[in-house]
Amino acid sequence: MTDATFSPARRQSALGKTALRWGLYIILALFAVYYLLPLFVMVTTSLKSLEEIRTGDLVALPREITFDAWRTAWSEACTGIQCEGVRPYFWNSVLIAVPGVVISTLLGAVNGYVIAQWRFKGANIIFALMLFGCFIPFQVVLLPMARLLGMMGIAGTIPGLIFVHVIYGIGFTTLFFRNYYVTIPQELVKAAKVDGATFLRIFWSIFLPLSLPIIVVSIIWQFTQIWNDFLFGVSFSQAGTQPVTVALNNIVNSTTGVKEYNVDMAAAIIAALPTLLVYVVAGKYFIRGLTAGSVKG
Repeated sequence: MTDATFSPARRQSALGKTALRWGLYIILALFAVYYLLPLFVMVTTSLKSLEEIRTGDLVALPREITFDAWRTAWSEACTGIQCEGVRPYFWNSVLIAVPGVVISTLLGAVNGYVIAQWRFKGANIIFALMLFGCFIPFQVVLLPMARLLGMMGIAGTIPGLIFVHVIYGIGFTTLFFRNYYVTIPQELVKAAKVDGATFLRIFWSIFLPLSLPIIVVSIIWQFTQIWNDFLFGVSFSQAGTQPVTVALNNIVNSTTGVKEYNVDMAAAIIAALPTLLVYVVAGKYFIRGLTAGSVKG
């Protein structure tokens, strides 16, 4: 029997695989359209005038594109203690997120290295307690944290919010780095010790240069958690130190005057852009970093 005998069957099998592949692509495209539809509505609504929003269709491209809503959403027009735009609150979130991410990532790296490589008595217990702290609901720590911030004299301030996010993020960053560091071969550590390297020197010269994947994971995770936080922001801030999520809530729930849905949508997109850009730029590194520490530990 020659190969030509099987060619019709092979062609039929190839056609079946092609049809299955295209069917899968179509299904995935439909899911993508379904999940992207709210974003489409947000963007198009933010580019419409109020008159067009009232008289036009919800799911439709704007007849005339206008950026007035974006300018209003970003403006810094303040009356009394309340600002109409998100600009000052946006920069408050930047001032909170950047130090919070850097400090919690650095402390998580040190903690993960110590727990993974320094086999001291009680290391597993300490790690278990820190891991337990990751699953404590936010609402449980509100009252004791408010009291602690008051005792420290940083209640209602940006440093106070940084402190809160660092404390709550250390458990997660420690978990990331510990699970990553236990996968690093012990031969590297033994060779460094033979050369006379100290415990901290090994961390600085060997572990940190190998930590780029998990550092990216920690940065993305912490930045997303801090930027999108609302509960801590509304609980531990005051006028002038509120993050962008609190400002967005105030803008959307404002009942003064005519409801400007285009401004609400523009403000929501502005508030979401940083985390969206982070995931678009570094999303693939986030997945790589998560799987890099999943071999053992």
